[in-house]
Amino acid sequence: MHPSHQEHLGKLNRVSGQVDAIKRMIDEAKYCVDIMTQMRAARNALKAIELAVLETHMKSCLKEASSHGVNEQTKKIDEIVMLLKKYE
Repeated sequence: MHPSHQEHLGKLNRVSGQVDAIKRMIDEAKYCVDIMTQMRAARNALKAIELAVLETHMKSCLKEASSHGVNEQTKKIDEIVMLLKKYE
């Protein structure tokens, strides 16, 4: 069973609102720096949510894998490392 991430839905809804605001800014030909500032804010909010999901994964899924032996724990650690390398 996977851990719940329901608590992040409110934050994701806010990010969705930020992205909608960015679209409006572009439609309204707002100043480039203002658009980029809003994009940075949305990206930072997504990063914070991503880190929270990763933390839950490590505390839950990785901990669970550890109880099944070193091989399962190693698989989970490798999975995390590959994910981080893929998106760096």
